[in-house]
Order: sequence, then C-alpha cells, then structure tokens
Amino acid sequence: MTPASDIQTDRRTGDPTGLHRVLDEGVVLPQAAQRLDTRAELWPDEVRVRVERLNLDAASFRQLERKHAHDGDAVRAEVLDIVATRGKMQNPETGSGGMLVGTVEEVGPESPLGLSVGDRVATLVSLTLTPLVIEDALASWDGRSEQVPCDGYAVLFGRSIAAVIPDDLDPALSLSVMDVCGAPALTARVVGEYVDRGTTPTVAVIGGAGKSGSLSLAAARAAGAARTIGVVPHQAEHDLLTGAGLADAVAIADARDPVALRDAVTAAGGPADVTVVCVDVPGCEGGAILATAEGGTVIFFSMATSFSAAALGAEGLAADVRMLVGNGYVPGHAAYAMELLRADVGVRALFERRL
Repeated sequence: MTPASDIQTDRRTGDPTGLHRVLDEGVVLPQAAQRLDTRAELWPDEVRVRVERLNLDAASFRQLERKHAHDGDAVRAEVLDIVATRGKMQNPETGSGGMLVGTVEEVGPESPLGLSVGDRVATLVSLTLTPLVIEDALASWDGRSEQVPCDGYAVLFGRSIAAVIPDDLDPALSLSVMDVCGAPALTARVVGEYVDRGTTPTVAVIGGAGKSGSLSLAAARAAGAARTIGVVPHQAEHDLLTGAGLADAVAIADARDPVALRDAVTAAGGPADVTVVCVDVPGCEGGAILATAEGGTVIFFSMATSFSAAALGAEGLAADVRMLVGNGYVPGHAAYAMELLRADVGVRALFERRL
C-alpha cells in the first residue's frame, strides 16, 4: 500500500492537516497515526519550535503514574519510548497527549499561523498530532509532575494553533492555563445560551478545584449562572475551593459513585442545568448524567471519559440530557482563559499553588 504521505498531497507544499507527515499505510490524519515523520526540514507551511517544556495531559500522566507505581524513572522512560517510537507524545492507553511551550526557530514561507522566529509560544493543539523529537533524554525531569522540562523540537502544521505567551506571566503558569483553555470558553458559551433564552442556570463542575474545573466555575459565573456548585473528592480540595470563592456551594463526593454524586449535587442546590466534567479518572459518566436536570446539558472535558458509557448510560437511565464533547477549541479560547486568570484572584491562587 502507499503511505498516506504520498496520497492526495504534494510533497513540495504538504497538506495543512499534516497528512504529509504520516508514515502509516493508508490515509489517516496525524492524530490517528501510529508514526509521524519528525524530520527537522520544513514544508513551506510548517513552523518548527524549539521545545522547552511539555505539559502532559492529566489523564495520561495519572495512568502512567499508576502503571509504574509512582516510579518517576519508569514514567520518564516510557514517555521517551513513546515519543521515540511514534514521533509524537500519545499515550497508547489513554490516547491523549498534552501540549508544549517553546520558541519559534524557523517559519516556512507559506505558514498561515502569523508567528515569527523568536516568538515564545504555547501550542493549542494536542501532542498526539504534533511531530516531536526529544534531544536531552528528559534529563531535567523527575517523572513526578505533568510539566516536563525538555529540549528538543516540534513541528506545527498549517492548521495548527499556537499562542504567543504573555510577557507578564510565568511561562509555566501560561502553559497550565492554555492546556485547559477550551473548557472555560465552552462553558461560557453554553451558559450564555441559557441566559439568552431567559434562564439563569445552575452549573455543577465535577473536579472544581482542578485547572479546567476552576476556570470553568469562573467562566460560568461570569457568563451569568444563577448558582455554581463545585464537586471535589475530599476535604482538602473542599477547603481549597471554598477559600478560592469560586463556587456558591462546594460538595464532597466520589465522582465514580453515581448515586453519591447525584445526592451531593442535589444537596448543594441541584440538580444542575449544566454539568461540566473535569476529572481525570474514568467512570464518572453515570453520576454526571444523574446530577443533571431533565433537558439539561453535560459537558465532558475529561480524556478519561468513555463516550460509549455516557451514551449508553443516558439511554439506560432514560435521561433526556444533551451531551457535549469538549474538543479543546473555541475561537478566542486562550485569550479568554488568560482574562479569567488575571481577573479572578481565586483562580490564579489555585493555579499558582499547583506549580
């Protein structure tokens, strides 16, 4: 069979989706590919970035931690093996990757991204579709955190997305925010839809003390939610979220226990008109559906979500709920997330505490 890189694309111009970098047989997009071409030479619409830090997707990092019993050396070795084997960072178990921060070192003459050599950027597309080469063996990373100091390079395509890092923020803080910036933007859009119809919704955020969860709570309030409920797994996160002042009520529940989650949200003022799932563990679909009012909306942002479990679970519960998959992209999402970070001291405190 003919490699995808030789099908429906001109090797002189490439393809804006990155199809020319796929080394699999048959036609698959880079995210679904098993191997990518990582050569440093650029096609005309590509950009090469000198990488300084990776931010691994939370679900991916937790899976690696569990698999290797929190052995940082083993986690680091597996990340290196994945990248070397696949030409990208894509956890074979979770299918997820993360994003990166780096400095633009070369821009193809036909690149539409508006970047210049020397720009410090955060990529807003997943590492699961980004050609990546690690050149320092991750020597500065202990394998115990999602943020990974790294020297190497990555390649962006014509349809990739990257944002220049603000000068007034720590790059590690910017990376943390941009990693989850799709969540608050979509939350604000959905809440805004309710408000436009004359309804001020109750919004529950499962995993409200986390990165995407705290931003989603702030976005829901800013968009006009009548009541915000943050759900956390234990007392320590309850105290953190309460101190941040992001939620009208904070409930403690194991999101994997559907009845406990439903009851916790109900006791806090639910059921929710909008439920946002931001946890990085599997098995939370049923509880999120039960915690949502009839005719309400569930937004799944976790890469640990089983979308078949969500669909079949809603059917089995005869639950009339709209279910949305957060795809990580909403126009203007990076700028909006940064605006929330700057405007809300509670959000910023939670993010800075995690660095």
